[in-house]
Amino acid sequence: MKNLSAFLFSILDKFMRFIELPTVYLQKKIGVQRMGYLFVAPNMVLFSLFVFLPVGLAIAYAFTGGTNMLIWDRPFIGFENFSRLLNCGSYMDPASCEFDLFWTAIHNTWWYTLLNATGTLVMALITAVVLNRLTKGKALFRSIFFYPVLLSPVVVGLIWKWFLARDGLLNSLVLDLGGERTIFLLEVWWSRFWVVYVSIWFHMGFFTLIILAGLQAIPRDIYEAAKVDGTSEWRQFWRITLPLLTPNLLVVAVLLLIRSVQVFDEAWVLTDGGGPGTANTFIVQFIYQTAFSSEVRLYGLASAASVLMGLALLALTLIQVWLAKKAEY
Repeated sequence: MKNLSAFLFSILDKFMRFIELPTVYLQKKIGVQRMGYLFVAPNMVLFSLFVFLPVGLAIAYAFTGGTNMLIWDRPFIGFENFSRLLNCGSYMDPASCEFDLFWTAIHNTWWYTLLNATGTLVMALITAVVLNRLTKGKALFRSIFFYPVLLSPVVVGLIWKWFLARDGLLNSLVLDLGGERTIFLLEVWWSRFWVVYVSIWFHMGFFTLIILAGLQAIPRDIYEAAKVDGTSEWRQFWRITLPLLTPNLLVVAVLLLIRSVQVFDEAWVLTDGGGPGTANTFIVQFIYQTAFSSEVRLYGLASAASVLMGLALLALTLIQVWLAKKAEY
């Protein structure tokens, strides 16, 4: 056994020496300060290939027309796609717009983002505070709350679709309690409620862990000093916990904003494509349908909608960061 360990160790040592030679040579050639760029280069190549290149292509497609897929076969039309999307009598009335479905999707995305981001942030904060106070079973409950995050969005949508179906488990419970059967996913307000609820249930665990990490990083000495001064727990939460959690809450708010605007998978599966009607049609679904599932595939229009969504997300994120920094000062 000792001979085998020595043999394996010698092989590993030779391998490390073999790797060391080109590394030392490169270090001498380009300098120690530039070695970091060399290590980052492979990741940057992949990042450029799968992020920067698609973003650049989307921007390029947004200024072209026609139905051809290859960009060199598409005519340049300038800002026409943007003007068509923004052509409205009143932005508050989607029916007055040239592309009413686009503005219906924006309105739906707006209310969904407001409710989902607020609800998830509040529930994640409450859950993290409760978990942070537990003395036993903290790891178990943390795993339970995080488990839904590990599921596929399609699986989540299918599970809840079965649960909320006309003959599903929820209706069975309602009937057993003497209530009336409700077709939850075919009524506008019920379907909207469940889309938001399922999203909060699905994503809350991830954001709970971020906030919990922030809570555990707060020194206990601060709370002990506050108790000595006779500060109530509620006042400790408002004066100590929330201010010190600001960096974590900012991260959660930005991620929630981006994730909410980009909602698609679970909502698409849960509502059978954004139903009833267009009650749960969101902006990413509009982009997908316009580019890939409509009879006439308008790649330029879908790309223009993507660019507008990206600009809106950038603006909202910058506003959030500015407000957070202003609150700190």
